[in-house]
Amino acid sequence: MAKKDNYAEVAIIGGGIVGSCIAYYVAKAGMDCMLIERQDIASGTSSKCDGNISIVDKDPGYDSQMSLVSQELTVDLTEELHLPFEYRASGSILVCDTEEEYEAAREWVNIQREAGLKFNLLDRQDIKEESPYFADDIPGGLECETDSLINPYMFCYSLIDRALANGLKLHTFSEVTNITKKGKDFHIETSSGTYVAKKVINAAGVWAPFIGKMLGIDIPIIPRKGHILVGARQKPIMMRNVMEFGYLMNKFERERIVDEETAKYGVALVLEPTENQNFLIGSSRQFVGYDESIDINVVNTMAKRTLRFFPKLTDLRIIRAYTGFRPFTSDHLPIVSEVDEVPGFYIAAGHEGDGISLATVTGKLIEQMLSGEETIIPVDPLKFERFSKEPVTK
Repeated sequence: MAKKDNYAEVAIIGGGIVGSCIAYYVAKAGMDCMLIERQDIASGTSSKCDGNISIVDKDPGYDSQMSLVSQELTVDLTEELHLPFEYRASGSILVCDTEEEYEAAREWVNIQREAGLKFNLLDRQDIKEESPYFADDIPGGLECETDSLINPYMFCYSLIDRALANGLKLHTFSEVTNITKKGKDFHIETSSGTYVAKKVINAAGVWAPFIGKMLGIDIPIIPRKGHILVGARQKPIMMRNVMEFGYLMNKFERERIVDEETAKYGVALVLEPTENQNFLIGSSRQFVGYDESIDINVVNTMAKRTLRFFPKLTDLRIIRAYTGFRPFTSDHLPIVSEVDEVPGFYIAAGHEGDGISLATVTGKLIEQMLSGEETIIPVDPLKFERFSKEPVTK
């Protein structure tokens, strides 16, 4: 391997959607950069998730505003990227299980609208007009007009395609085994050789803590497992993404009134139509370490929850199920930050279930940090130093 392929000003570790977005923006800015991935592009969490670029499931305030900027950047990428990635700007909805949830949804809409976001309250009739398959007793819900859907796998490849055109050096099937800092350079040992860089971006998602430990950095990210079911192609059930209001309760660890199994497995309805007319059905949330096995009890609970909102889907054929890991932080915001103790070492991880939504803004932020520019949004809430040195445990 030629020396120039071994060296770059910036090395990005992780070829998921966050690492791919960083590679795109950094290469586009003209920086000498490489991306190191232990398997292939989008082979980890980014290939085992849904494709929501959403605000509907974000807390009002910084979280929502960060998502809005990411949505706007993604719209730009529909023009800039050459390979299609199934972008569909159809909006999304949350549906309520009870009248109490509907009142909470009303308040949620008011808060988001006051922040300038395009949220609307939906009544019982609005829900019926969304789909004839919905249960008759759903009291209502809400929608966010600006939400969209993509194919995360294709999005990663589209980003890397343009990054390569702008000079990115791509090293796949190169597992990082150690990192040391010698003077101003980082030496990155991998299964395919050693690479040298002035700056390192840790975009390894749920595996980011393992990269951090190589440099003595304790990164408070833990895996939060989720199941997804894939429904067979059939006539459209929904034309856009739908979640239940309880999804927010699970995500932010708030109390719900549901049956024991639904609560135990963190199950809440998510139904996403794909461009080829399959359906992705979720979701579950569990802290079980890195156990990626499929739990049939979770699958059954998810199916039952789907039927609560879509009781006519008893004949929907499920063709497969899979699991993935969300990189969880205790405050539900990612870490997008340089690490003060190790100058030149950056973290871009901890997006939990929002990696698809926040990847583009994360990529842009890292590029601006490296360039010394003013960032597109304030970054203080994303700094690594906001956490104590005690590891997160669940």
